[in-house]
Amino acid sequence: MAQQQQRKVNWFAIWISVGVVVALVVVAGLVIWMNQASTAPGEPPKASNINAETGAIAVGSGSNTLDTYIDFMCPICNQFEQAYGDTIEGLVNDGSMTLNIHPISILDRSSQGTQYSTRAANAMYCVAVSDADKSLPFMQAMYANQPEEGSTGLTDEEILGIAKGVGVTDIDSCVNDQKYSKYVTTMTEKTPVKPGQSGIGTPTVLLNGEFVTLSGDPQADIVDKLQ
Repeated sequence: MAQQQQRKVNWFAIWISVGVVVALVVVAGLVIWMNQASTAPGEPPKASNINAETGAIAVGSGSNTLDTYIDFMCPICNQFEQAYGDTIEGLVNDGSMTLNIHPISILDRSSQGTQYSTRAANAMYCVAVSDADKSLPFMQAMYANQPEEGSTGLTDEEILGIAKGVGVTDIDSCVNDQKYSKYVTTMTEKTPVKPGQSGIGTPTVLLNGEFVTLSGDPQADIVDKLQ
């Protein structure tokens, strides 16, 4: 009788041990899943004008390439657009150049917690997926309505209004749900750092793969260096 009781106790202990092991495996799997989810690159925008590997939104089809890494909260990026924008658009339109726009987010800290840089970059991808031809006009309109650095930035409703102004009206859920926000974060981390700089800066500009030092003269900085 005592041996039967001992056997029952032993089986009980074994099943308890098995249960503990299973629970630990489940917990470990959950931790791994949560870590992967938090570091996942996010859903990439899918369109013929977007390189999902680099985050580049292509405008034009010229043999020369100009890659611009921009933050919509960055005032120097706006200054770059004002000084170089017309020249770049002309080179795109005459077939000399492909402009690759990389919307990134390094200034979320400067929008009082609203994550404006990420929201604006996400909206840029939303527009590019909806209508490739509206990518450049949307970027230009965003800079024309740029909020001050350190402000709360534009609301999603205001961003959607700018998109509507350039002819894009079907991206409400994409903007409001921040569909590509994780992807923006991933692409931001891949931004090339210019030699001599300690970290990512905007605008970062590369002409045919080479960093451009901006002097304020688009003729000397870009046009004279075309292949």
